[in-house]
Amino acid sequence: MLIREIEEKDNQTIEEIIKTSLESFNLNIPGTAYFDPQLSSLAQFYKEQYNAKYWVAVNDQDEVVGGVGIAPFGQKRGICELQKLYITPEAQGTGLSKQLMNAALDFAKKHYTHCYLETLKKLEVANLLYTKLGFKQLERPLDGSEHGAMDAWYIKEL
Repeated sequence: MLIREIEEKDNQTIEEIIKTSLESFNLNIPGTAYFDPQLSSLAQFYKEQYNAKYWVAVNDQDEVVGGVGIAPFGQKRGICELQKLYITPEAQGTGLSKQLMNAALDFAKKHYTHCYLETLKKLEVANLLYTKLGFKQLERPLDGSEHGAMDAWYIKEL
């Protein structure tokens, strides 16, 4: 798998991956990434943010099969947020999520002191990965959280 920065041509595919993944868990509800206004233009959105990037994973057929982003978290100095980590069902179980997270965290270490993320307890495989990569679970979201449907929050010192 090739991991590279998102390009405008990837916007529609990664939006479909994110929406399909959320739908598969019945999470196409307000308070999730499903309704983020920038979902159809992630390449442009991340370019406009300071110290932010979004990466996509591309398979041998040059098809986007997943992605992940890092962006500043609200007005919190030194804290970034790991965002929109989604991969296709075909790419699950291959270690791709870990590769994407490592790319994102390598970038984050250069610009931030901590990385925050929000998820749901029922996404057990994802939660296991976060813990394995050194994220510590929080009891509540950080102030400034925008995804009210989330019920699990993590932070990692970089």
